[in-house]
Amino acid sequence: MRILLAGGSGTLGQRVRELLTAEGHQVSGLGRGAANELRADLLDRDAVLRAVDGLRFDVVVHAATALAGQSLARHQSMAGTNALRLEGTPHLIEAARATGARRFISESMMFGYGYGDHHGALVTEDSTPFGPRGSNAWLERHVGAMRAKEELTFGTDGIEGVALRFGLFHGAGVTDTTVLPMLRKRSLPVVAEHGMLLSWVSVADAAAAVTAAVRNGRAGRAYNIADDTPVSFGAHVRAVAEAFGAPRPMTVPLWMLRATPLAHTVLSTDLRLSNARARAELDWAPTHASSLDAVRALAAARRPAAVRAA
Repeated sequence: MRILLAGGSGTLGQRVRELLTAEGHQVSGLGRGAANELRADLLDRDAVLRAVDGLRFDVVVHAATALAGQSLARHQSMAGTNALRLEGTPHLIEAARATGARRFISESMMFGYGYGDHHGALVTEDSTPFGPRGSNAWLERHVGAMRAKEELTFGTDGIEGVALRFGLFHGAGVTDTTVLPMLRKRSLPVVAEHGMLLSWVSVADAAAAVTAAVRNGRAGRAYNIADDTPVSFGAHVRAVAEAFGAPRPMTVPLWMLRATPLAHTVLSTDLRLSNARARAELDWAPTHASSLDAVRALAAARRPAAVRAA
């Protein structure tokens, strides 16, 4: 198939491109970066439509975010990604219509179910409403942008919309390039878990879910894409430190993170996703049961061959 990929130069998008190309699809990246075949700012409607003028596609994938280089400690770090969801999505929907694409696949996020304590419930796509009103103005900006993106994905006539609600990313391109350097600089504290668990998914498995959605996703369906086993943030980060031989992170009281309100909010959240629908309908499954197993496998793969043999 001919696939238009917005966000193809990002960590997830690069993997998606590799997998789709390996399956024989023709992939054209759309974005500002030089790695894209079609150059346009997704926030500029006219530029997007000019970039695709005269082209034909079967599928449009919206995996564009603006998270590169962001600390995700403060709410302002989500502003660029919120804009891509709120303003970029309508432009990509128009591009899909203009190029004859019938399928539109959206990158979404588990926090669209709402930040905060979900009290240990296993969240399915139908058990918990997606996009509840945020409990304050900042959270409404984040959740509202996710809600709007899915509403456009599912509510556009003539478009087969599919949304993939990802857990927190780990794996190559995240664990080794973001988490590990912070641990080595001792700049990534953790808090006592108090039973608060989060869902995770490797970037490689997330990309595999996108390719599975191209093949098997059902129109009008959302899919939770996450490892089988939720893991606390602290347990995940400690596992990275142990596996890669980095300093063990400091444990600090949660109140100390109030100066970094987005981080405080995330670490005050208990959100556990069920991946049963993705397993059944997409024929997708995570490579590892939990992020703890995955980071150990990643660290083992990065050790020199002689060390592994010993």
